[in-house]
Amino acid sequence: MADEQVSLTSLILIIILGGLIIRYLFFSSPAQTPRPRDAQAISRAREAAVERIQQIFGPDRVDRRTILWDLHRNGGNIAATTERILAGRIETPPITFQPPPPPTSPSPSATQTQPFKAPPKPAEPDLITRYKLQDKIRADSEAESSAKSKAWSSNRNERQASLQRRRDEMILAARRKMEAKIAAEKAAGNAPQ
Repeated sequence: MADEQVSLTSLILIIILGGLIIRYLFFSSPAQTPRPRDAQAISRAREAAVERIQQIFGPDRVDRRTILWDLHRNGGNIAATTERILAGRIETPPITFQPPPPPTSPSPSATQTQPFKAPPKPAEPDLITRYKLQDKIRADSEAESSAKSKAWSSNRNERQASLQRRRDEMILAARRKMEAKIAAEKAAGNAPQ
């Protein structure tokens, strides 16, 4: 065993591999900044989240800057932001927080250069208008929600109608809750001190 020797090629191979490992572990480049495409994708996702939240609560209830601040703080979690708005715990952003301006519609020259782009859909102002629930607001929705609900049906159309009814009830319940909260805030603001 004492007579064993390491060949020159094995020694060179060990030195090269050791150098590569040391370079990889200690001299690797720092974390790369997001590429412009990734930053644009994040920006588009945040704008879509703001639009969804504003459709739920209306653009006059919560402003875009406040929603963007909360989404920035919680990593883009729409559910958490919605919960904070419903609970009245949404914080106003600091003065130093300046979000990017909202995306504008493309100019006429931009639409001429991209003829195959689909025309944008008109945005619905809120969920009540989107799902045509105006008459249900006026009707006594409590009577509808107290009606018996069947177990899961094997008929596809019945299941779809049941799910749509549940969706409508959830939207109306959120609206009632928000209106009650606004009325309570107005009553607290009008109360003599």
